[in-house]
Amino acid sequence: MKITERAAALIEPKIRELGFDLWDVEFNKEYGVWELLITIDRGEPVTLDDCELVSRAIEPILDEADPIEQAYYLTVSSVGLDRPLKLSKDFDRHVGDEIDVKLYAPPKEKELGKDKNFKARLVSHDDESFTVETEKGSFKLAKKAAALIRPHIDF
Repeated sequence: MKITERAAALIEPKIRELGFDLWDVEFNKEYGVWELLITIDRGEPVTLDDCELVSRAIEPILDEADPIEQAYYLTVSSVGLDRPLKLSKDFDRHVGDEIDVKLYAPPKEKELGKDKNFKARLVSHDDESFTVETEKGSFKLAKKAAALIRPHIDF
């Protein structure tokens, strides 16, 4: 089992108990230092205090189980407003919202043009595809054709 999978299995129950979802676990070496990055989410914005609460709650669990041999820094972060839509629940949360889509290749649908990057409204989704609506019409696209799908944010 990978380090990230072991860490996730250890800390997810505590994170859920605190009212958050474990969104991702990464273990990376940055500038010669290992970091265990825990990303959390919930239905409302996650604050810095929330990240601190989760960090303090999971640190003893990780220390006791000691699933990582080398020294590392523990970081707890929120997914942010522009997090990519990956899981079914991410798509569910954004049905009806505008999204930014970046495709690996120009779309096969001629009406969309040749632009691989566009803004659309998410209409629906299933395990394999998602349907969007643009000013040019409604289109069903394969999820695997998308390099990135994320909420559209107007600045």
